[in-house]
Amino acid sequence: MEVRFFSKKIIEWYQNNKRNLPWRETSDPFKIWLSEIILQQTRVSQGLPYYHKFVTEFPDVHALAASSEEKVLRLWQGLGYYTRARNLHACAKLVVKEFKGVFPSRYDELIQLPGIGEYTAAAIASIAGKEPVAVVDGNVFRVLARVFGIETPINSLAGKKEFSSLANQLIHSADPGEYNQAIMEFGALHCVPKNPKCDDCILSSGCLARQNNLQESLPVKIQSREKQTRYFYYFVVKHGKSIAMTGRQNKDIWKGLYEFYLVEKSRTTKPEKILKEDEKLKKLNPILSIETISDTYKHILSHQAIRCRFIVIKLKRKPARKDFPFQFYTLSAIHNLPKPVLISRFLHDFGLL
Repeated sequence: MEVRFFSKKIIEWYQNNKRNLPWRETSDPFKIWLSEIILQQTRVSQGLPYYHKFVTEFPDVHALAASSEEKVLRLWQGLGYYTRARNLHACAKLVVKEFKGVFPSRYDELIQLPGIGEYTAAAIASIAGKEPVAVVDGNVFRVLARVFGIETPINSLAGKKEFSSLANQLIHSADPGEYNQAIMEFGALHCVPKNPKCDDCILSSGCLARQNNLQESLPVKIQSREKQTRYFYYFVVKHGKSIAMTGRQNKDIWKGLYEFYLVEKSRTTKPEKILKEDEKLKKLNPILSIETISDTYKHILSHQAIRCRFIVIKLKRKPARKDFPFQFYTLSAIHNLPKPVLISRFLHDFGLL
């Protein structure tokens, strides 16, 4: 397919079919950056309320940089992939320090910032800075693979180079931001993964996937490893009207979020057995009662599946910090702590929030 024809048609389609989204009404690189970080691994319908929350709470990069990480994580709660939120905060602080609070719009400056990869840098640079650098995300991979009949796996080194090269040949130099948004929107709304709208497609006459009935097999992707299953046992330690929690500080999932006392096992284990064997839990005696042992909660992450049970135990007296180094929080305080969605689900299910 001829380059000019492809770019022209994609932009025409976009102008007639694009969704009305707030980050498309601005050229402010700060707000465009916010939207791009929020929408990584996130559907527009899910990310839109978060965008409004963040823009309201942090109208500029100075406000975001001045915030605490805990507040940023609390606002982010429910979006997952919390490294994005920590990088968001770190990036804002760096922009204030190194760029005097003026958010950059050049690709070579953006790519140096934490949490900004090639795709995000290209999106911001093309939309806010009119720089002709092509975005290549899942939607773009799919459109290009189908239209041009590319069978190189999109998650291989060769595939990334091939698709990036083609994307940069196709980009509309006069309005790269409009073109980048157009091809992403076309993939999101029209050339969708399942049952693409081929019968009503502006590119159908030259689409190799349509001609060869390859829509369902393109793009090609090398299968990733199977998900790891992890077994979490959360002990919800209560004293009076307060509950013990702590922030996760390791390099595992959910860093900086608050949780109950966790015992992780390699397989399904009876909670009563853990209570008798775990050294920290044994120091909680006397335990007044075991109030609840929940059913199993299932929580799916990108590369792991968590099977979790919550065991609510009530203490007669508060333990010494040396024996149980957790802080006790009231329910209203817990409401304001950043927490994994899994823990929020439990608190909601058991009427604790």
